[in-house]
Amino acid sequence: MDKRHILILGGTTEARDLAARLAGRADLAVTLSLAGRTLDPAPQPVPVRSGGFGGAEGLAAYLRGEAIDLLIDATHPFARQISANARAASEATGIPLLRLERLGWEETEGDRWTRVASIPDAVAALGAEPRRVFLAIGRQEAKAFDTAPQHHYLVRSVDPVDPPLDAPHVEYLLARGPFAVEAEVELLRDRRIEVIVSKNSGGDATHGKIVAARILGLPVVLVERAAAGGGHQAGTVEEALRLADHLLGAFRKRGV
Repeated sequence: MDKRHILILGGTTEARDLAARLAGRADLAVTLSLAGRTLDPAPQPVPVRSGGFGGAEGLAAYLRGEAIDLLIDATHPFARQISANARAASEATGIPLLRLERLGWEETEGDRWTRVASIPDAVAALGAEPRRVFLAIGRQEAKAFDTAPQHHYLVRSVDPVDPPLDAPHVEYLLARGPFAVEAEVELLRDRRIEVIVSKNSGGDATHGKIVAARILGLPVVLVERAAAGGGHQAGTVEEALRLADHLLGAFRKRGV
């Protein structure tokens, strides 16, 4: 059977779920690409390629060299550079691109959100007075909060923050979601947290802190996503599966 080749740019729960749903299909060969930033990644259901491609040109060369029929960008909603590279590589090669991006969280009654556009804006939103801050944005941009050293920070990440912050009052918590609401409430109470900083990542795995903040009446500084690029977009794995079949069928009919 002439298999169709799919490359999934992953690192999210949705990428793993999508790969698992596609893995059993005899008509497809699926490769999952991980950036390699997580030191101990979870097991994956399909063959994995780890590490970068060397920018958009490197990704385009890989797509051509491996005869990829469909590129699926299922990276984190805030992985802006790889998504930009995926769009450029798709345009350069003519290989169709599908963006799977989980929906963001919606504000509901009881939430106290301050929406900001960037990490520096989040730092500024904390204000001048010292506060006890739960920093739940991952490790890669935590260093930005060195510019506000008056606060006490609790930084949670999957892997250690390296280099660590220079701010004088920082505690680190290594943990991998999902996080239950009850546990998040207990954590926020025990550490006497006064404000949470989070990205609007969406999904269930880390939503517990948002619900816990609502229960405790705590404010949340929420970094919003950049506007999505054009092209084929899916907000769920099910929608991505339908679009993938459609794009593969259209690609085949064009005789590419």
